[in-house]
Amino acid sequence: MIKWILCPICGNKIRDKIREDTVLKNYPLYCPKCKQETLINAKELQITVIQKQEH
Repeated sequence: MIKWILCPICGNKIRDKIREDTVLKNYPLYCPKCKQETLINAKELQITVIQKQEH
């Protein structure tokens, strides 16, 4: 199964996808719509927000 990553701030679809076996740790997720960067972890299609960063 493949799933789009959604921005945890605005809910917009990000240009990245994850699979069931994808593991992300401290990934800087940037949203082009709200222009915010968020650190996330992802494992087994579950995304956890670590920290929201302000620009």
